[in-house]
Parts: sequence; structure tokens; C-alpha cells
Amino acid sequence: MNMVHTPLPKVALIAGPTASGKSALAIAVAERHHGTVINADSAQVYRDLRVLSARPSPAEEAQVPHRLFGHVDGAEDYSAARWATEARAAIDVTLAEGRLPVLVGGTGLYLRTLLDGIAPVPEMDPAIRAEVRALPVAQAHAELARLDPAAAERLRPSDTTRVARALEVIRATGRPLSEWQAAREGGIGDRIALAPLVLLPDRAWLLDRCDRRLEAMFSGGAIEEVAALLARKDLNPDAPVRRAIGVPQIAACLAGEMTREQALAATRLATRQYAKRQYTWFRNQPPGDWHRASELESCGLMTFFEQKLST
Repeated sequence: MNMVHTPLPKVALIAGPTASGKSALAIAVAERHHGTVINADSAQVYRDLRVLSARPSPAEEAQVPHRLFGHVDGAEDYSAARWATEARAAIDVTLAEGRLPVLVGGTGLYLRTLLDGIAPVPEMDPAIRAEVRALPVAQAHAELARLDPAAAERLRPSDTTRVARALEVIRATGRPLSEWQAAREGGIGDRIALAPLVLLPDRAWLLDRCDRRLEAMFSGGAIEEVAALLARKDLNPDAPVRRAIGVPQIAACLAGEMTREQALAATRLATRQYAKRQYTWFRNQPPGDWHRASELESCGLMTFFEQKLST
């Protein structure tokens, strides 16, 4: 009996560091290929931070359908696992509509969770979590070095969130986080035909663009946006949205602890550091068959997607 081969559904992916031009390219690809742009950026999920997170403008969102942009209230906790669940649903709906899903973003953890799945770590005992989160990060890292030396070696001693996560997992389960991560489940990488492109522009150009874009943000509503966020009475001081780049710096400015220029300089520094980390991650971590834009200069970015999406 002849077996009918059903091709896997196509999904485009545009990834890379902040300010690398991902959003404009995603809209262009979606316009050309009857697509829907699906957000994969951890800051752009928050409705409170349109300006500061560089979310597409209302005019840009009107050009093609957009999903998972600004759909989360700032008071909510949000995670890579929740995003992956919502992204799977958004991709399925987009495909059912006969449209091309165009994933775009710079949050590598989100993309990895969606494509490779999530580690089946059990729910943490709240008492263990509270105890770990109350530790100074230096003490937490020292304890992690005793219980899970490989994780301590891998993580920066100042990385409060990841150090705490690794420590609470080894304390609660007796198994290193790396063991749980080796048994990922729920990924969609094997049921789609992914057309991935990583944008890695010239570093000097990228950092200059970050600087210029932040000046436009500060002049274009970011300060007022943060003021409105901080005025909310229902917002936990530890809410993730309050840690988004620019929020602490502008908050210090509004409190009189920094001048506008000092807050802008501090935000530029934080953004540059973040862009450099993203650049390194996207240069080294994605699979070898993820094309880097620098490899395509002879044929062009749109031609790359024409070739990948037409076959």
C-alpha cells in the first residue's frame, strides 16, 4: 500500500539580538507570504511596556496580524513554559487560518522551550523556594557549588535568578537541573518545517542603533510609561516587569536618584550588555543548520525566505 507523505507545516523564525532589525523583516516576510507575526520576546509580552520594549507600533501591527504582543498584564508572573504553551496554540491557529507563522524575537530560552520542550521538573515546595530566594546570591552560589558543582561552574555568580533556580531544584529533588533538562518534553521541533534565520549585524552598528533607539524611547513616552507602571497599586515590587531593562533606571530618575541623562546612560549600558549576551548566545547556541544572515549577503534576506518557504 502506498503511503501518502504529508509535508510538515512551515514556520519561519527570525531571531537575534535587540535592535537588529527583526521586527521589520518579520513584517516584510509576513506581508510577502500571507503570514502572522508571533512574538518571542520576553519584554514585548507586557502591555505596560510598548515603548520601552520596542513593540511594533499600532501602524505596524495593522500591516499584518500579530499575536502574543502586549497580551500580559504587568502584575502577572510570566514564564517560558507559559509562553511556549501560548505560542504552540498561536501557531496552530495561524496554520488553521491558512497563514504562515512568523516567529520573531530575541529570547533564546523561549525559543528553546518551544522547539525542544521543557524539563519535567516537579512543582517546588514553597518553603524551599522561599528559603532559597531569601539567600544572598553569593551564599546561594556557594551552596550550589557544594550541591551541584557543574551548575555553579556554568552560571555566573551574579545571576540571581538562574542560581536560585538551580539551587532550589537540587534541594527539592536531589537531582541536578541538568538531569531534568536532558528529559525535555512537549517541543514542536519535530513536527514543523522550520525556516530559521539569525540576524547578527556588525556589532558597532548594533550598539550604535541601541543607543539611538533608547534616546528616541526616552523622548517618545518611555518615562511616562514607567511612571504609569509604578503608580499601579496592584504591582508587586518583585514583579518581573519591573526588572525589564529601563524600568529600574527610569524609576530611579523619577525618584530623584538619577538625572534623565544618568538614567539614559545607565539604560544604554544595560542594553549594550544585554545585546552582547544575546549576540554571543545566537552566534554559538542555535543548531548549526540555523542560517546566519551574514552567510546570505550574496542572495539577500527575502530571497532566503523565498527559497525556504517555496520548497
